[in-house]
Amino acid sequence: MLDRARELDAADAIAHFRERFDLPEGVIYLDGNSLGPLPKATRERLHRVIDGEWGEGLIRSWNDADWIGMPQRVGAKIAPLIGAQPHEVIACDSVSVNLAKLIGAALSLNPGRKVVLSEPGNFPTDLYMIQGHGAVEQRLANRDAMVDALDGDVALLLLTHVHYKTGEMFDMASLSRAAHDAGALVLWDLSHSGGAVPVDLNGAGADLAVGCGYKYLNGCPGAPAYAFVAERHHGHFSQPLTGWMGHAQPFAFSDDYEPAHGVKRLLAGTPPVLAMAALECGVELIAEIGMEALVAKSRALSAFFLECVADLDLDLVSPRDPAARGSQLSFRHENAYALSQALIARGVIGDFRAPDILRLGFAPAYLRFEDIAEAARHLAEVLDTGEWQE
Repeated sequence: MLDRARELDAADAIAHFRERFDLPEGVIYLDGNSLGPLPKATRERLHRVIDGEWGEGLIRSWNDADWIGMPQRVGAKIAPLIGAQPHEVIACDSVSVNLAKLIGAALSLNPGRKVVLSEPGNFPTDLYMIQGHGAVEQRLANRDAMVDALDGDVALLLLTHVHYKTGEMFDMASLSRAAHDAGALVLWDLSHSGGAVPVDLNGAGADLAVGCGYKYLNGCPGAPAYAFVAERHHGHFSQPLTGWMGHAQPFAFSDDYEPAHGVKRLLAGTPPVLAMAALECGVELIAEIGMEALVAKSRALSAFFLECVADLDLDLVSPRDPAARGSQLSFRHENAYALSQALIARGVIGDFRAPDILRLGFAPAYLRFEDIAEAARHLAEVLDTGEWQE
């Protein structure tokens, strides 16, 4: 498999982008779906922001370096990666905070309904944020019963596009349509989608969305998230975190809140400039590579890994169809935690999800087919020797 991997690497049109990342020697990094690695340009950019914009410019850089416009500017650069218009996306806060804001926005757009529908086993913060809205009733339905659960009480359907544990991907267009047919709005969590799989929010008719900046967008640990509101809702929604940056005239310092127009009203507090600068570098790099090439390589990498481990005693829980899963493969094994630790000890960094899932991410911007073949070899050796028992 190693010879074939090297042939595939030689034919890979985006292989050279690997050199744009700062990757440690001796590590095969299969956890970019939790934290993307450092783009080399980010280090240079942060030095400029720290030494020049902050160190020399001081407070003047809010205007001279346009720190104040970073949430809109970075959001506009994310927009084409997720099938949105530039003015429909803003970078700010965390996924959790943005979920709270957009759940509130959905309720403001759909008065008289109080049910938020999701699925059991969704990423916990999505469910916790539903539960945090005191007047909201949470309803959970399994995937095969989701459409039937959309009745006249449902204000919002909140789902994660690619499941964090299994990698299974929802059909965004059909579920958005089903929600609208029932009079509900739909909010998509793109945390395991943006920058890795095809996303067309406007083509699917999505109303609202959130996404993560530090996974496939390589934005830095704890990078700002992003939020999307479809243009048709811009003049009508409200959100509960009415901070000063979301005011129509924040520097008028009025005692009374007046919301800005469109997605800018999703802002609350002051933008984190250093983290936003790091996110901008990651987004620019992913945009330069292009989603079409990234998606094609992602699917090729995961398919190649499945070939490499076809004879191993592993239970694949991700869909076999590459078009039905995210940029990851998840395997069920009773000793998944120990397997994960044994691989990490060998320099193959994936991760574990309780109770029994070994999860491996295939971020296409920097992984080689040789990495995939070597990771499969290490996994086979760990299983064959019983090394995981140590």
